[in-house]
Formats: sequence, C-alpha cells, structure tokens
Amino acid sequence: MAFESLTERLSAAFKRLRGKGRLSEQDIKDAMREVRIALLEADVNYKVAKDFIKDVTERSLGADVMESLTPAQQVIKIVNEELIKLMGGDEPARIHIKSKPPTVIMMCGLQGAGKTTHCAKLAKRFKKEGHRPLLVACDIYRPAAVDQLCIVGEAAGVGVFKMDGAKPEEIAAAAVRHAKDHGDDIVIIDTAGRLHVDDALMQELTRIKQAVEVDETLLVIDAMAGQDAVNVARSFGEQTGLDGVILTKLDGDTRGGAALSVRAVTGKPIKFTGTGEKLDDLEVFHATRMASRILGMGDVLTLIERAQDAANQKQAEETARRMMENKFDMNDMLAQFEQIKKMGGASALIAMIPGAAGKVDDDAMDASEREFRRMKAIIQSMTKAEREKPSMIDPKRKRRIAAGSGTRVEDVNRLLRQFEQMTKMMKQLKKNPKRFQRGMRGMFR
Repeated sequence: MAFESLTERLSAAFKRLRGKGRLSEQDIKDAMREVRIALLEADVNYKVAKDFIKDVTERSLGADVMESLTPAQQVIKIVNEELIKLMGGDEPARIHIKSKPPTVIMMCGLQGAGKTTHCAKLAKRFKKEGHRPLLVACDIYRPAAVDQLCIVGEAAGVGVFKMDGAKPEEIAAAAVRHAKDHGDDIVIIDTAGRLHVDDALMQELTRIKQAVEVDETLLVIDAMAGQDAVNVARSFGEQTGLDGVILTKLDGDTRGGAALSVRAVTGKPIKFTGTGEKLDDLEVFHATRMASRILGMGDVLTLIERAQDAANQKQAEETARRMMENKFDMNDMLAQFEQIKKMGGASALIAMIPGAAGKVDDDAMDASEREFRRMKAIIQSMTKAEREKPSMIDPKRKRRIAAGSGTRVEDVNRLLRQFEQMTKMMKQLKKNPKRFQRGMRGMFR
C-alpha cells in the first residue's frame, strides 16, 4: 500500500503533538525532526524534504499556531497544505484536448516502466469519455513490442496503427494522417524505451516531435524506483521537454518518495497514477486526495469514484429490487464480492476510509482478502440450484461444497449463517429501517 510507512511515522509524530496541549517552539522542532526522518525514509529527495520542513516550521512557529487553542491541529493543517502544494496544488493537471483534432500524445520512458500498457490504459480512459483514440506502434526495436501494443489495444477496444519497415517518425506522421482521415480525435504514440537515458533515445524522440506536432509529452516512470525515477524524470525534462508524468506501480510502493519529489524536482505535474495491472487501474492524480491519504485521513472521493466505475447500474437496480422482494440469493452475494474486487479489494478500500489507514495492520487486511477469496470459492462450488436456494444445502452437500472449494465444512456453515443474517436484515429494512442499521453493525462479528 502506497505511503504505508510514511503514514505510520507521521501519525506517530502528530499523536505526540496532540498530547502536548499548548506547544513550545521546541515541541514543533522535535515534531519536524520526526517528519524529516519520515520523508527521507520514504525516499523523498533530500532537498525537497529539507525545503518542505523549512516551510512547515516557519508557518508553524507563527502566532496563528502558537496562540491557537488547538495548535497540534493547526500544525497538521499546515503539513497537509504544504503536501498539496508540493505535489501540484488543489486542482489536478488535465490533458488539454484540442478543439481541432487530433490531439497527439507521445508516451516516453525507460524499458520496464509499463509504457505500452499505460498507452492502452490511457486510450481506454479516453474511450470511456467519448473520444476515439488511436494507438501508434513506434517502438520498432523491442522484440514483440508491436504485438504487445496490439494485444492491449484490442483489450482496450481501440485501434492500433503500425507500419512494417518504417522509421518511428515516419510511422507517427502516417498515423496522424490516418487519424485525420478516419475521425480519430486522440493519437497516442508508444515510443521505444532504453535501459537508461542515452543520446539515441533522446534523438529519436526529437525526430518524432519534428515529424508531428506533439501536444502532450508524458513520461511513464516506475514509482518503485524511488530517487532513480526522479532522476529519470529530470533527465527527460531537460532533454526532450515534458508536459506531465504518469507514475506507475504506485500501489506497490510502500514509501511513495517519487510521488512527493517528482513535481518539485522537474516542475512538471503528475497527471495520472497506475494503481494495478488491469487496464482500468489508472487514476487522475489529485494532490489533495493523496495528501489526505498520506496523513491517514482517507480518500473518500476516490473511493466513491471507484464505486461508480465498478457499479453496473442495471445490475445494481436488479440487486436492489431482489433485496426488496426477498429474492436475494448466493448469485447476488457473489456479484457483490466481484464489485469489491473491481474497486481494488478489501485492502485498497480500507486505505481510503478516514481513520482506517495505518490503523489496520497488514495481517488483518490479508485476512480480509483471504476471507473474500474463501467465500467466493465456496459459492462457486455450489450448484445453480444451491445458489438460488441455499436452504436446501444439507450436511452431505456441505461436505461436497467444502471439498470442491478447498475449505472446511465450518467455513461453509459460517457463510450460510452470514447469508441468513443478510436475508433477515433485508426483511427488517422493509419493516423498520433504524433497526436494520443497528443489525448491520454486528453482521460480520
């Protein structure tokens, strides 16, 4: 989980501040020393961390904080505001779509950062927004790079332009002409990567920019590379010019230093973050939401957006209708598990709930994920008739279901009890909504 260690360290430092009541200058300096150590351990650039602490300390030592009735809360508010400023400000950086198409986006980066996959992720996102994106295969060196782009392009439901035997700049120019002729309003160019920043790579990107009018140059970098990612961003920015960054594998980086450093070092905003392997796992980067998550205050807005993206409106309405008519069965329960999975699983949801981040340990989250998988396996081992009418499941059927799902009969019994509780509560909902709410609190205890 991104920023996990940083969130824990900051929470501990602020907890000590809250216990002080009125704060002295030394209290604030001690807290800032803890924050600085936390930032450096999170692999934040040293100069970025130093400047951040300086700004926070100066504001925290002001009269507004020192004379406040809630000085600790004022310090946390300042840290939150400075984090937002550090990562790009209140408003997310958007990709400007030209009124006269096509808008040309060039994706660049080193090998292994996930550039080709994120071309498809970006294309799928644009397609959902009503655009007609076209992927362009300009990586002619890496074995099977063109084939990979075709595969992920097909998965995203977008076209891929390719030309055998042509140079990257020739392919890009031909692709833009093709887009104009066929009504594609966004062109996303997948360029070649290297193992390191070199002249050949930069010259090729320059030639593509000379051949076509590139509106957005986006650098795809691996968040788990830490300071190396920031150094790569600086090099690309100085040599080719960047308009923004896509930070990949943020879900796997427990430190998060790259996310906190890249804007300050390069002056270019993080526009998107890759948060998983699926083509839907691409999020607009919101500095305000990220700061909230870092400080353990959750991220309710992203949680709502994920729920909306995962929700199938027709399915949701059908499930609600079945609930109200007391027809809810195991198939509906399985569908709910699938929705949670689409939203990132139990651990991703817990990280976004205010107050939960940093307070639920890894073992508890792993247990939640295992429990979801176990319940899903049990339901999938049931016959169609058993799913529709769980009351028919007798001891013999329970043993068969347990054997088929690799679980124990006790696990099957527990799931059936939970299902019975859910159906009882649905009946209560129709009769007494307040009583239903009380029952929900104890459902999975």
